[in-house]
Amino acid sequence: MPHFLLLLVLLNISFVQIIAQAPTQLITNIQLVDGTGGPSKHASVRIKGDIISQIGTLTPLPNEQVIDGHGLVLAPGFIDSHSHHFGDLRRNPAGLSTSNQGITTIIIGQDGDSYPMDSLTKFMKERPIVANVASYTGQAALRSQVMGEKNVYRKASQAEIDRMKLLLKGELLKGAIGLSTGLEYEAAFYSTRDEVLQLAQVAADYNGRYTSHIRSEDINMNDALDEIIEIGRSTKMPVQVSHIKIAKRDDWGKAKQILKRLEQARAEGINICADIYPYTFWNSTLRVLFPDKQFTNMQSAQFAVDQLFDANESVVVAFAPNSTYVGKTLAVIAAQRKEQPAQTLMNLIQMASDFDAQNPDYKGSTEAIAGKSMNENDVVDFIQWPYANICSDGNAGGHPRGYGAFTRVLGKYVREKKLMPLETAIYKMTGMTADFLAIKDRGVIAVGKKADMVLLNPATVNDNATINNSKLLSTGIETVWVNGQIVYKAQKATGKLPGVLLIK
Repeated sequence: MPHFLLLLVLLNISFVQIIAQAPTQLITNIQLVDGTGGPSKHASVRIKGDIISQIGTLTPLPNEQVIDGHGLVLAPGFIDSHSHHFGDLRRNPAGLSTSNQGITTIIIGQDGDSYPMDSLTKFMKERPIVANVASYTGQAALRSQVMGEKNVYRKASQAEIDRMKLLLKGELLKGAIGLSTGLEYEAAFYSTRDEVLQLAQVAADYNGRYTSHIRSEDINMNDALDEIIEIGRSTKMPVQVSHIKIAKRDDWGKAKQILKRLEQARAEGINICADIYPYTFWNSTLRVLFPDKQFTNMQSAQFAVDQLFDANESVVVAFAPNSTYVGKTLAVIAAQRKEQPAQTLMNLIQMASDFDAQNPDYKGSTEAIAGKSMNENDVVDFIQWPYANICSDGNAGGHPRGYGAFTRVLGKYVREKKLMPLETAIYKMTGMTADFLAIKDRGVIAVGKKADMVLLNPATVNDNATINNSKLLSTGIETVWVNGQIVYKAQKATGKLPGVLLIK
């Protein structure tokens, strides 16, 4: 008999007694929105340790902590299906960027960039954080490891692809949830469809998922959609379009056409979905505005100004070569420099490139812009698509989505615009995402599931972050539990750090 069992026998203690002695919390007087999309209901929920143990009409146990929900909504903790918050949580483990908008789990390793699973496992053991974490393995990270960080601007050889496949297999066996790509970015832009498909097949062979910042969100979007649809068809695994958008001005208003194409793929048996954040501007590098990667070509720069972003509304949020540019629109910077915006766009990219060459040890973003380039009607159509889940694509700062994406959906699009019922929106933030990612123990409020939950006020929930003040806290998120522990209450972190690494 194992020693610990013998000790329990000698002490006349059973496992049942130990479980029974776990601390409990009773949350009463709430409207339960359980994350399935079904209608809300009045109920109470009991937590025992980190598990939801009972739901229904419940009375307090002796010495039990009782929390009065005051008739507010209790929902599953939000799962951010496309997150860059890990960098913030590494620096600020009890950080407010996730909890203030109800996020309890972040899915990282996005856009082809990822941490090795070994380092993630080690970090989460040694330095706990407030949120749960799951990670994709990024194709660009594999390319950099195999080809060399400065040598990825070309096609990979078959020998290199084979090495990437072995690395990917190892990461999947260590718990990565699948493969991510950022095919619009330079580290992956030069990879062939065949390279991506070979890697995707490895992910499929190990029951993974595929998510992609597709190869183009503007001039070559049709081909980019064809690529991800073909990956879904060939591998038969679930595939997801990252932060779906239409970036080219002449194509605004065509969201329904794109969704019809995705619906046709689904009708063929392809499990394709999308994630979306609720804004008409993105946050990325200036270089992404050049689909042809000709950063010194005036015609390409003018096309970017005319079609791919609005220089009058696009704000520089990071610029290491000249910090005085931060917080200003590209149009304002161009006026200061006595240049046309297209010329300024090229010049800023060159300044950033020179800075990187002169400061190889610089940590942080050399340059970034919050680019206004989407149409509100398209955003609405994408959010309403039954197979679109909600994400932030955010970090702490720069773009307000890092602090307010989920609360913006609940405030602006649910309460104000009435685009969908609250239950549907919460399903898009919880159960839908958990289903796609095959996360079995979270995403819904049900007996036996982990106690990741959010108490929110649907009458007041709202995002407050802006480009100029991107860290303003949301309102209406009253209490947040992660693994049964209250981590956020009354717009303050409690200091509890119960987040865990979720592995496939």
